Amino acid sequence: MVLCSSSFISLTFTLFILSLLRGSRSASLPCIGVTYSAESSTADTHLPPERIVTAINSLKFGSLRLEDSDPNIIRAFSYSNNTLFLIVPNYMVPEIAANRSNALRWLYVHVVPFYPRAKITTISVGNDFVDVYPQSVDRLLSAMRNIHSSLHDLGIRKIAVSTSFSFIRAISTPFPPSAAQFQNPSGVDFVGPLLQFLRETNSSFLINVYPYNLYRLKSEIPIGIALFQEHAFNFRDDLTTGVRYSNLFDMMIDAVVSAMAVEGYENIPIIVTETGWPSDSVNGNEVEANMAYAEVYLKGLVRHLKSGVGTPLRKEGVAEVYLYELFDKEKKQGTKPPDRNWGILYPNATKKYNIDFSGSLENSGAKSWMKMAIEISLVLVLSL
Repeated sequence: MVLCSSSFISLTFTLFILSLLRGSRSASLPCIGVTYSAESSTADTHLPPERIVTAINSLKFGSLRLEDSDPNIIRAFSYSNNTLFLIVPNYMVPEIAANRSNALRWLYVHVVPFYPRAKITTISVGNDFVDVYPQSVDRLLSAMRNIHSSLHDLGIRKIAVSTSFSFIRAISTPFPPSAAQFQNPSGVDFVGPLLQFLRETNSSFLINVYPYNLYRLKSEIPIGIALFQEHAFNFRDDLTTGVRYSNLFDMMIDAVVSAMAVEGYENIPIIVTETGWPSDSVNGNEVEANMAYAEVYLKGLVRHLKSGVGTPLRKEGVAEVYLYELFDKEKKQGTKPPDRNWGILYPNATKKYNIDFSGSLENSGAKSWMKMAIEISLVLVLSL
């Protein structure tokens, strides 16, 4: 009887440790995706959509965000394990807001022929629309509602509908995060009704987060904080919350969390629709736009996301993160070169960095704990 009791205790201990490890390995790991734009050289040289699928899989990205929502690329991802994030172009937002049949027409081209064979999870109605078309901001929510209602009319209930914002334009006070608030477009009560729509439809708040851009605007920010570098003085304290921040990415996400809390919607999931670091710039004074810093930022970001620690104010972290972008834009004769290059790949589709973008958690510490737990259990059992 003692033997059975001791064995039971040993087995219970082992299962308890393993359950903790399983939880720690799977908690708060966002899907890491990448943005593809038809403005890249691949579109100009007519790279087949199948090559884009190959590029995504070789880099181990879990999701693809399509700026142009090309039906040929959507079709190429049918029956794949990759999820797709589609964008309704900004210029179509007013006409979709004006007439629901226009929303159906867009869905019949970009969603109906492929879903659910292609795993479309999210549709963003516009990208940074508030900044691009400030005069039409009052139409954005109507367009979102028309897309959402049209999906339901088609019997599609698992595709979320939202819209994306630029962090710098959307957040009034980026630091300290506890002081952050949303900037409502002039004369329009927009943010509150938008957040209400997202909560009612179980959708996420979409935000473009570029530590590089905020670093350039705020000269007091150390470069190490922007690049996830862990050094003695690479931190900033939020004296209101008592939180110490060691990287700019977490500061920006928590600023969004705080801004949503001010509006009464702090629990809405967050998706980072764009982030990255430029590998070069045509502007000679942007010395931080270089390959070395870009690789440091991307490696630091991926490592941070895979750690599963989230942010100080959002322990579950962000739901998804999309790097900007898949390809560098090609410099064409007779045209102005791109201001900056953000690509993960060169225009000819060769790799720029040696980074594993898969969502799997690489935690040798967890493996060591698992090994130790098993060894302790075996010792307990054998000693009985």
